[in-house]
Amino acid sequence: MPSAPLFSVPEHVVLVQPTPMARIELSLLVAAPPSRCFDLARSIEAHIQSTAATGERAIGGRTAGLLSLGDEVTWRARHLGVWQELTSRVTIFERPLHFRDSMVRGAFARFDHDHYFEAANDNTLLRDVFDYHAPLGPLGWLAERLFLTAYMRRFLLTRMRELKALAESDDWARFVPSAH
Repeated sequence: MPSAPLFSVPEHVVLVQPTPMARIELSLLVAAPPSRCFDLARSIEAHIQSTAATGERAIGGRTAGLLSLGDEVTWRARHLGVWQELTSRVTIFERPLHFRDSMVRGAFARFDHDHYFEAANDNTLLRDVFDYHAPLGPLGWLAERLFLTAYMRRFLLTRMRELKALAESDDWARFVPSAH
């Protein structure tokens, strides 16, 4: 006679398996050329201005100017009420179409942040794709679904809107050295 299972799951219950990473995709149309948008997105000074709400500062690696392939920068910022440091490296660089920054050290288990810049008539379609995995296994997976993805979506969208405002104004030239 077969033994009874130790426990049974009702048929209407769906077991959810944690996925390896969360993914956020955002798009925004900017009335500026792709090269301007690309350079603003890799400007450390523009990054600092666009993330003023978190007090973000570059404290290590490259701390000023435009990031290029292989550059690392360590950021210090207050996220979710906690001061944190995070180091990222530019791992893909295809000016003016695409670059990626990937976490080297920091609060996430991992992340890759792709920035795409597509010409659309006289505009640029900015597209951000942020793939990440929170630390702490199942607890991190739960945090991603309960609050972290929503928080990161708001943070990234705020940054994109700030970069759009800069790119569409005369202020952009302050952040792109070759424009002087």
